[in-house]
Amino acid sequence: MGLEKSLMLFPLLVLVLGLVQPSLGRESSAMKFERQHMDSAGTGSSPTYCNQMMMRREMTNGSCKPVNTFVHEPLAHVHAACSQKNVTCKNGKGNCYKSSSALHITDCRLKGNSKYPNCDYQTSNYQKRIIVACEGNPYVPVHLDASV
Repeated sequence: MGLEKSLMLFPLLVLVLGLVQPSLGRESSAMKFERQHMDSAGTGSSPTYCNQMMMRREMTNGSCKPVNTFVHEPLAHVHAACSQKNVTCKNGKGNCYKSSSALHITDCRLKGNSKYPNCDYQTSNYQKRIIVACEGNPYVPVHLDASV
C-alpha cells in the first residue's frame, strides 16, 4: 500500500518541481541591476577598468553591450534614490527617481572600431546624479535610466 501511494504522488511531485525549478536559477531584476551597475569597492580609475568589468560582469557574452554605467557608492545610497522625487523614465513610464546628490560613476562606452568578441571600451569617470527605475516590495532599483 505504501508503494502504491508513493507511485500515485510521484507524478504530482514531478509536476510541482517542473513549475518551481525554472524560477530557481532566474536572476531577479534587482539582482541584475546590482550585477550590471554596482561596484561599491571600485573606483573605475584604470583605463582598462571597463574592459575588465564588462567581461567579469557578463556583459560581453555573445555580443558587446554598447553602453553601461557602474556606480561606486554603497548600495544603500542607490536604493535611497527610490524614495526621491519621481521623474519620467526615458521609455515614458513613471517609476523613475533621481538621486538627491551626485554619485561617483564610471561610464563604459564601446569604442567605434570594436567588435565582438574583442569588446573594447572607453572608460570615463564622473560625479553625476543617477536616474533609476524602481519596482517591487521592497521598492528597489531595477534599471539605470540615465546619469545627469
